[in-house]
Amino acid sequence: MSDIEKSISLLKRGTVQIFSEDELREKLKLGRPLRIKLGVDPTSPDLHLGHAVQLQKLRQFQDMGHQIVLIIGDFTAQIGDPSGRNSTRPPLTHEEVLENAKTYMEQAFLVIDKDKTEIVHNGDWFNKMNFSDVIKLNGRVTMQQMLQREDFRNRIDKGQEVRLHEIQYPIVQGWDSVMVRADVEIGGSDQLFNILVGRDLQKSEGMDQQVVMTLPLLEGLDGVKKMSKSYGNYIGLTEPAQDMFGKVMSISDELMPRYFELVLQEDMPEGQHPLETKKQLAAEVVAIYHDEAAAQDAIQWWDDRSKDISAVDHPEFQLSERRDLVGVCTAAYISLGQKRSGSEVRRLIQQGSVQIDGEKVTDPKLQPDWANGQILKLDKKRAVKVVM
Repeated sequence: MSDIEKSISLLKRGTVQIFSEDELREKLKLGRPLRIKLGVDPTSPDLHLGHAVQLQKLRQFQDMGHQIVLIIGDFTAQIGDPSGRNSTRPPLTHEEVLENAKTYMEQAFLVIDKDKTEIVHNGDWFNKMNFSDVIKLNGRVTMQQMLQREDFRNRIDKGQEVRLHEIQYPIVQGWDSVMVRADVEIGGSDQLFNILVGRDLQKSEGMDQQVVMTLPLLEGLDGVKKMSKSYGNYIGLTEPAQDMFGKVMSISDELMPRYFELVLQEDMPEGQHPLETKKQLAAEVVAIYHDEAAAQDAIQWWDDRSKDISAVDHPEFQLSERRDLVGVCTAAYISLGQKRSGSEVRRLIQQGSVQIDGEKVTDPKLQPDWANGQILKLDKKRAVKVVM
């Protein structure tokens, strides 16, 4: 296998789509560092493992000698990316975006090489445009083209608002590709439409069109929705090692192959007990974002806390008439002087924090067969003994 084919084989791993593989092959044959674009809108100060999926792909390109161009969307973040949204994003001020960008970059460099990364802000060119420039840029696309976008169509069909500034977003993201002369653009699978607009705008400028490379959206701890801070189902890149380890341990067994592939970029080992496999996954994640010593300490911490929980003297909790899992857990928190909303308790259950006699329960609608003396574990710090 040639070096180019080896590169393509590696780069293809973990992708949803490459448009097109033949174009990527031809660009690699040019024998020069390609310009690999990733645009990021710092809408929050923290990154999680879902963000790291794209950053790891950038690192692969870096290790092959290509130039990463990281665009900080200090302009686009004020518009708000409508991708995958069923409502308009709340606007951010320029100051909020720049403040978020500080920690965003610090965390991104846990994955990519800072010294080999070109950082630009798209406000550098968009803030120089006058209204005439904006009209001319809008004239390069059609309304029919914008309304082909699935999330726009869905909102319109449901009678929900689509604001005109949201329609601008794919256009300005596409223009970024022109300004940085991108050879390849990386994005989540929900970014396909925006990246294709970039190809169209590059073509209209007489440039070679960028290759589209989309990556999967990593499911969060609930195993259903994409990992997001707003959903409370995320694992932050800078979380303490024990918290990170514990969160990985809370994912379902069915989700493990997905995390091995997207987070570690390796196949899940076979022939092991699922618990040992999950501990390996958690330890490797901690080792990436902390170090090997922290990973070993986290394993020891987990093993120690996983010893017979019934041997610990837990406070007693008297069951009331309400016996559903959410109701009992909410009342148990109150008995410990802790107030938790029903939605918070549901999220803890879905994330795997709640256990009955050491068995994880993840269905908030569950009506357990309660028995006297059961140990109800609410989270990593709190547990009660059930009294009938």
